[in-house]
Amino acid sequence: MPEPFIAKEIFLTEGVGRHKEKLASFEEALRDAKIARFNLVYVSSIFPPHCKLVSPAKGLAKLKSGQVLYTVLSRNETNENRRLIAATIGLAVPKDRAQYGYISEHHSYGQTDEQAGDYAEDLAASMLATTLGIEFDPSASWDQKKEIWKISGKIVKTINVTQSAIGMGGYWTTIVAAAVAVG
Repeated sequence: MPEPFIAKEIFLTEGVGRHKEKLASFEEALRDAKIARFNLVYVSSIFPPHCKLVSPAKGLAKLKSGQVLYTVLSRNETNENRRLIAATIGLAVPKDRAQYGYISEHHSYGQTDEQAGDYAEDLAASMLATTLGIEFDPSASWDQKKEIWKISGKIVKTINVTQSAIGMGGYWTTIVAAAVAVG
């Protein structure tokens, strides 16, 4: 029986595309994110034990055109003039690298990069905290929860990659943010 695929590395990327056609704007966003040349399979949100976060350049250098890639993808699109859209990926990594972490995807309207990114980081860290037994008030602010997690010493890193854009009349605007698994 073949070994199951478990990502050894993951990279984060984002992109934006604009075109008169909705599908073409998605393609442009994937090109901007440097992942259009792959076959993307959407997966849920686990950051594998012992996995490393690498730069997009390092991850892309190991891949071949047409390759099937497991990807946590956040996508948003609009054809409304001046509509603010955001797509973001949040990541929370446990201190104990033998444990798994969490990746969250979030897409929204009217949120800035910072607002959407903080939300996605909070979501990933909250999911991880519940599996690690860290008690916290779910209604606390992101900054308050960050401090609790820092004190606990069980969550070593949270990060996000976020793409936002403002719609332009007569065009589709599509944005993507992705966590891409590398063998």
